[in-house]
Amino acid sequence: MRTVENGVACNYRIRRRSYYGFKELGLLEKPQILRILRNASMISLLRNGLYTRCPSPARNTCIFSMDAREKSRSTILETSRHNRVPVYVMMPVDTFGFDPSGSPMIRKIKALTVSLKALKLAGVHGIAVEVWWGIVERFSPVAYDWSLYEQLFQLISRLGLKLHVDLSFHSNRRTSSGGNGDVSLPLWILEIGEHNKDIYYRDQNGFSNDDYLTLGVDQLPLFCGRTALQCYEDFMFSFVNKFESFFGNVIEEISVGLGPSGELRYPAHPFGDGRWKFPGIGEFQCYDKYMMEDLRMAASQEGKPQWGDKGPQNAGYYNSLPSGVPFFEEGEDGFLSDYGRFFLEWYSGRLIHHADVILAKAANILKQYQGNERTTVTLVAKIGGIYWTYHTVSHPAELTAGYYNTACRDGYDPVALMLSRHGAALHVSCLEMRDSDTSPACLCSPEGLLEQIRTVSKKRIINVIGRNNNERFDKTGLWQIYANCCHPQSEFVTSFTFFRMNEKIFRVENWTNFVPFVKKMSN
Repeated sequence: MRTVENGVACNYRIRRRSYYGFKELGLLEKPQILRILRNASMISLLRNGLYTRCPSPARNTCIFSMDAREKSRSTILETSRHNRVPVYVMMPVDTFGFDPSGSPMIRKIKALTVSLKALKLAGVHGIAVEVWWGIVERFSPVAYDWSLYEQLFQLISRLGLKLHVDLSFHSNRRTSSGGNGDVSLPLWILEIGEHNKDIYYRDQNGFSNDDYLTLGVDQLPLFCGRTALQCYEDFMFSFVNKFESFFGNVIEEISVGLGPSGELRYPAHPFGDGRWKFPGIGEFQCYDKYMMEDLRMAASQEGKPQWGDKGPQNAGYYNSLPSGVPFFEEGEDGFLSDYGRFFLEWYSGRLIHHADVILAKAANILKQYQGNERTTVTLVAKIGGIYWTYHTVSHPAELTAGYYNTACRDGYDPVALMLSRHGAALHVSCLEMRDSDTSPACLCSPEGLLEQIRTVSKKRIINVIGRNNNERFDKTGLWQIYANCCHPQSEFVTSFTFFRMNEKIFRVENWTNFVPFVKKMSN
């Protein structure tokens, strides 16, 4: 049936829900490099060490949009664990390209196969693969094409590697290196967005970000008869129906995308379009008409309708630093004011509710496989590693990203509580970083952030999956990852995803560090 919505002709309307850039690795073609790969197990291992940090002060607080009726459904984890931390390597950003007709394809399949064999030889446990909404449902709604992933998953399985699957409902056009590796949202979504920019997040100046749909459209049937949540749910059902035979024996972890880069956050620090650069505090992203309507309703319910007209007007700009920005200071117009607390509880609460609903749907879809040990998979949710401005009272970079985390409020505890209800693991980056890696002027503390995550994961009894934030092949960076994953107080880390595979990893000077790291993590 052909309909028109938001100015877009939709050839399919949902009447009844149905539940049914890889770069050529030329180095690998050289005999010298292949000999090194074959002898990878002969490289000596990294030495042991110890790493500890102290937690930052924090206290618990209610979330504005969370309901007291909700009770924790925490899955009790085993108290003892094996020190082995399996290592996954994320696929190259340009694994997939597009042929002249616009159809997706796997690029450089022969070079990719050689690379995967080398990683298997090095002791890598599995491969992390982004399953792009913009590839599978690219041309029209509910027209899923899984052929690329069938081919790739079968290749990975034949080589004896496991899979961490990232169901990616975002675009990588701003974060990829450009060219053939770019993956947008589905083309039919972009067409709707051309007529209605408010399906994307907006900042205070009206600039939109088409990397991910605003959570304001979660419940609105703007997408050829479906809401955004229904689009995500239908995609997950189709994936499970297609690949259930891989569950447990090949697919071990499934991460569900919840925001930009797949992370549960707002696009407060847009990368690649010139608006933001590190270590700017970022900007609140609540100015699309749907989120503003929700804010007005929340303010009216609070008895303060004037609070719903706009977001904070004294919160600076993308590249502001914390000092001198009134909203992030302790004055009467700041984040500790009645208005400040109201806004931040609403802003963070809506984000947590967004994840809560999506993960509930994902957990419900997967529950039929969780009773059988052979088909059990781990449900995973990513959060952003917002480690700059951490050494301040207000933590402004975290606040703009949607984490209501300050020196006097633990913003990650309500996230962990929500994950525990769905038996989901928390995926966090920055495991390769030390506080000393950046200038003191940036007020960074990746170590403090990880210690806070460690604390809440123990409190809420959830597993944590680690990832590096920056590409590191040096012994210092790899050793920091090992220390964060494997020292006696890090029983919370159950696996690690190395970000990501490219030609650099196979260079002799890097490979001779990477292989011992993998061996030590796996033993």
